[in-house]
Amino acid sequence: MTTVATTTMKIGTILPIGQDAEADRPLPYGAIREMALQAEAAGFDSLWLPDHLLFRFPDQSQFGIWECWTLLTALAEATERIELGTLVLCLPFRNPAVLAKMAVTLDEVAGGRLILGLGAGWHQPEFDAIGASFERLVDQFEEGLQIITPLVHEGAVDFHGTYFSAPNCEMLPPSTREGGVPVMIASRGPRMLRLTARYADQWNWAWSGRPTNYLTKHAELLDACAAEGRDPATLTITVGLLIVFPEHLTEELPASYSDPDRALRGTTEELAEGLLAYAGLGVDHLICQPVPNTAATQAELARVLHLARERMAAGAA
Repeated sequence: MTTVATTTMKIGTILPIGQDAEADRPLPYGAIREMALQAEAAGFDSLWLPDHLLFRFPDQSQFGIWECWTLLTALAEATERIELGTLVLCLPFRNPAVLAKMAVTLDEVAGGRLILGLGAGWHQPEFDAIGASFERLVDQFEEGLQIITPLVHEGAVDFHGTYFSAPNCEMLPPSTREGGVPVMIASRGPRMLRLTARYADQWNWAWSGRPTNYLTKHAELLDACAAEGRDPATLTITVGLLIVFPEHLTEELPASYSDPDRALRGTTEELAEGLLAYAGLGVDHLICQPVPNTAATQAELARVLHLARERMAAGAA
């Protein structure tokens, strides 16, 4: 597979809005806001928030998370330059036409900095807790895309489906952003990759470790683009990375975090080289989640960012 190296790869960070191990509750908004401002000052290109309602796993106490969109709206006002994204909004949680309206409005507040990341959902207890259907998630997702993408791009849609409908729906006022709000789809299965090729502006693959893991999935995306008649050069490539900082761990992590196909770990220099490897493969945007995700590891990640940027600049000289 042919790849094209980039010296302009964006690097973003995911902020912690879920349960904090020490406080036994999510961080207060003030602490999250401060992390966002520090990330912007450090030179990160983007900030990302996950979208969940609650977590219920066998043999664990349930735990919670702040609502994604409310926090993202607050951060749109708190920050000035940095892009803001969702990794990813669970589409079935919200009416698609209303979600499109929310996205266009938030993008206006943010001055054209929103990336609307969307996914089909995966954690059934959340669906059960709000009475949402966990059946045929990809069918629901496809119908939602047929409403959201025309509304955020062209400003109008007339759609009648099994799960969602938007008859003669218009985006008033329309988006003031040229081309509308970019839609990013997180996908890995064959059908989801086909939907990405058909509807998305950006593709996200997460969670990747060593680059060879990404290459396999990217090849599948190229096949999906060929099947849909999509020029893959028109699709922005984003990759989610778990970056483990062992010296900051206060509890034992799942074994998967030690799997190099799942997460990166190492010295600052080794981590910077890990990020650069993705730039060498033509990835447009890396979305990094430090593990554990704290103010201290966000600062460590900023050091990795600076070193990677220095080496990218040196390679371009």
